[in-house]
Amino acid sequence: MSKMLSDCPICKQQKCMEVTTKTEKIPYFGEIMESTLFCHKCGYKHADAICIEKKDPVKYTLIIKKDNLNARVVKSQTTTITIPELGLKVEPGPQSQGYVSNVEGVLDRFRKAVQTALSWAEDEHAQKNALHILDSIQEVKDGQKEITLIVEDPFGHSIIIHEDALKSKLSAEEIEKLETGFITFENNELEIDDEKGED
Repeated sequence: MSKMLSDCPICKQQKCMEVTTKTEKIPYFGEIMESTLFCHKCGYKHADAICIEKKDPVKYTLIIKKDNLNARVVKSQTTTITIPELGLKVEPGPQSQGYVSNVEGVLDRFRKAVQTALSWAEDEHAQKNALHILDSIQEVKDGQKEITLIVEDPFGHSIIIHEDALKSKLSAEEIEKLETGFITFENNELEIDDEKGED
């Protein structure tokens, strides 16, 4: 564990922010670095955990049924999760965080996001589409419908733990299409995985 003092980006005071970092091994994620920021002047706090162990790019596919809603899902901060039948996709960004849940928990996260979008939607077509997605998610939970869950992680930290989950390697073409939310360094040369990061 290491500690240091830094300037606060919020209150702009010098040497008042305590920065603490430590590394540890976490099951499924591998080695991670945890960082905590705390400003002793204004009280600003921020905590984050970043996977620092790179693994082979991986893709998991699972047909969601009522009997596998409890399948364990480990999602890292670099993961893209897609449900193609419903047109749903969550891509990583600067605030993306990893979590451990199950398939039903992933569906609930999608449901909450769609409900939020529905509360903002003014277009009638968008409202109908959101309601259709919510109905479909409930039908899956009730065992009346099956949909596909796809988990793609270019850094290999994610997994769906179930005997029916199909694991495959991501191709270079598939990786290129994914958002990672990170700038990566390889072979001592700067490579930007996310082209938007160049803006």
